[in-house]
Amino acid sequence: MLPIRDVAVVAFAQTDHLRTTDELSEVEMLMPVLHDVLDRTGLKTGDIGFTCSGSTDYLAGRAFSFTMALDGVGAWPPISESHVEMDGAWALYEAWTKLLTGDADTALVYAYGKSSPGSVRDVLTRQLDPYYVAPLWPDSVAIAALQAQALIDAGETDEPALAGVASRSRAFAVTNPHAQLRGSVAHGDYVVRPLRTGDCPPIGDGAAAVILAAGERARELCERPAWIRGLDHRIEAHGLGVRDLTDSPSTRLAAEKAGAFERPVDTAELHAPFTSQEVVLRKALRLDDGVRVNPSGGALAANPVMAAGLIRIGEAAAAIHRGESDRALAHATSGPCLQQNLVAVLEGDSR
Repeated sequence: MLPIRDVAVVAFAQTDHLRTTDELSEVEMLMPVLHDVLDRTGLKTGDIGFTCSGSTDYLAGRAFSFTMALDGVGAWPPISESHVEMDGAWALYEAWTKLLTGDADTALVYAYGKSSPGSVRDVLTRQLDPYYVAPLWPDSVAIAALQAQALIDAGETDEPALAGVASRSRAFAVTNPHAQLRGSVAHGDYVVRPLRTGDCPPIGDGAAAVILAAGERARELCERPAWIRGLDHRIEAHGLGVRDLTDSPSTRLAAEKAGAFERPVDTAELHAPFTSQEVVLRKALRLDDGVRVNPSGGALAANPVMAAGLIRIGEAAAAIHRGESDRALAHATSGPCLQQNLVAVLEGDSR
């Protein structure tokens, strides 16, 4: 058995997240981010040992759309490359595994999504059970509203508390130059009861990228690497009717396996596109009021589909890079009502 290698996030970059980017293709939106993240380390494309991306053909509306995005990486020199039809957080999981095997010392992970061209609420119905649920076309907000109402009925939260989650998240986003929504945002009218406009994520376009490095290579590339101390992902049952929507045992199990409960964290970046989902995640992850939750504003401030989970890991790592955090938790989700959940624990070197 080979010894476990230390792997760290050494650089993070993202776009400004916008409601529409009609003038840009996915490649044009992605290229500045790739250049930015490489510039932060001084690496060139040829220095990267492994490249992995996350996106979905359903947003692009064409098969194998990720192959076009590779134009942004560069056609030469040839690269070792992979892709996941998932949020970029799962691409990072694959890249992390690759580095653990010793097959590479550095990895580039990127993700992108353009939700503006169509109705993302309808697109996301394609991830529902294809026999019993998807034919009914309940959109993503309606499904989230079922979860929110279940939480209210169980006494876990109420509408004023949900409004407080939205207000805090968007107040934090004031200091995030990449956020789509910042500051005081009206909670608005009901979209689907009990969720109002402010309880829902903005629809927008964006991309993000991180660079991973192993061992001493990480210290060469970054003054204070964000070491990945644990990383795990788990999944709930596909059928909504067989799940308790007020809890997330998959998040709890992923956190346990990632070592999140071994010592307290000071920062948590949670991929909670709806205010009600933060309530579920806080309970599953045992986060008290002493933990800074979503200091970037989270997915309520910017939610580029397929990149928002990777951004949570990137934001947690960036807080460690800046010295604002010593031990951070990052969470990513995919599927309806927190169906699939990934948890990463990151730490900085002792100061």
